[in-house]
Amino acid sequence: MKHVVTYCLVAVMVFTGCSTPYKSLKSISSMDEITYKFPVKKVMLPKSGYEIAYNDEGSGSKTIIFIHGVGSYLRAFEKNVEVLRENYRCIAIDLPGYGKSSKQPHSGMMSFYAGIINELVEQLNLGKVVIAGHSMGGQIAMTTALLYPDIVESLVLVDPAGFERFHKGQKQWFRDVMTFEGVKYTTPEGIQNNLATNFYRVPKDAEFMITDRIQMRTASDFDAYCYAVVQSTIGMVDEPVIDYLKDISVPTLILFAETDNLIPNRYLNPGRTIDIAKFGASQIPNSKLVMVPKCGHFMMFEKPDVFNANVLEFLK
Repeated sequence: MKHVVTYCLVAVMVFTGCSTPYKSLKSISSMDEITYKFPVKKVMLPKSGYEIAYNDEGSGSKTIIFIHGVGSYLRAFEKNVEVLRENYRCIAIDLPGYGKSSKQPHSGMMSFYAGIINELVEQLNLGKVVIAGHSMGGQIAMTTALLYPDIVESLVLVDPAGFERFHKGQKQWFRDVMTFEGVKYTTPEGIQNNLATNFYRVPKDAEFMITDRIQMRTASDFDAYCYAVVQSTIGMVDEPVIDYLKDISVPTLILFAETDNLIPNRYLNPGRTIDIAKFGASQIPNSKLVMVPKCGHFMMFEKPDVFNANVLEFLK
């Protein structure tokens, strides 16, 4: 059940030697060598001391910051940035510990990440922004709106974490299941299983999600990434937002896949995704919920046309 319980893209993926086409992939010395579709910029955040890698594409009257989920990176939003940059400035980021951002140890708490978003907005002089968050990124987006309302114009939540309640015993279960060793030594079969659980049908162009994770295995900063994945997972359950959804005052678009395999947690809280989605939407006063049929947890990648069209309509 380990592969079904975390809110992640392909999260805990490594390569431990197998006779597959992936065996021919070259080793990398750091995650900076992973290929991204758009040019990467970096900015040092002096208060926190983290260097954040990001894409900065397009221009317009609004700026959208895209926040990925646990185990993921800014490539998660490539299909969305490519389209939405025609109307808006699109900034997709690697969170601390992920992708090409710096990887000093941190708490993984949602308030920590919200502080990073706030400092990034300040450092880049962005003013008010739209925050689009996937999975854990959705919970970070909501936390940012709660802690730093002055910088948030509106929210776009795609299959967000944070609408589900976990009691004390369930939180301990996450700690027992999500370990550094478990992340680091996931088998090649685990990689593919993780990928499959994130989609209704795995798109052919999702192959990079496997190959990038395989290449990470040889990177010098891979251990730090594994640590960040563990800390982030625990941070989600230790700093919930479910009791504060009513305090989110900005316009909020919620996009949920009807056949999301990860929300609700099929082991701890078996039930229907639509029930979780409707509950969360009912708690956020100025929200709109869109349920997307025949789609999995990684909705903005599997159904990018649906995501992009809804975001464009919402931001009008």
